[in-house]
Amino acid sequence: MKLGLGAKVNHPKFGEGVIFGYDEDVYRVYFRNEGEKEIAKEFDGMQMLEEPVIIDKSLTLVDVIDAVQNVFDQYYDVSEIVDLGDKWDGGTMILQPADTSLKAKEIPIETFFHKIVMLRDRIRVMEQQINSNAKLNDEEKVNLQQYITRIYGSLTTFNVLFKSKKDYFIGESSKNED
Repeated sequence: MKLGLGAKVNHPKFGEGVIFGYDEDVYRVYFRNEGEKEIAKEFDGMQMLEEPVIIDKSLTLVDVIDAVQNVFDQYYDVSEIVDLGDKWDGGTMILQPADTSLKAKEIPIETFFHKIVMLRDRIRVMEQQINSNAKLNDEEKVNLQQYITRIYGSLTTFNVLFKSKKDYFIGESSKNED
């Protein structure tokens, strides 16, 4: 099965998604609950739910990006855009082992930041699911919410990466100050 940009698909593990890119070997698919995933083109477990957008050769990259964004806007509750602090743009995070014979791991800060934002968004979804769960009583919800608040508190170290304070992780002590 050949899929194109904007095709709506169903994956047996990740659910419904939209193809937003591809190369020779993989489709890049955005799944609402799983985020971005690369799926091998040879994988035959994915079903097409809606035909791909036919792309006119005269279209520009901006036209394609606008079309894909339109698909996301129509079918997915994509979370807000969170900006990386300006001073980190183009930066690299280096993880240096104590053993100097081992090679350091370099990661683009944008990649690391994207993972932190995805983690934050998934915690928020978990929080919403806990609060709307009819099987949990109020005491259970409060207990689980306290764990989530502690998770946020553990992640405040990463606030330095965010451009805007409104996007910060807020832990227990910060919530009590409000």
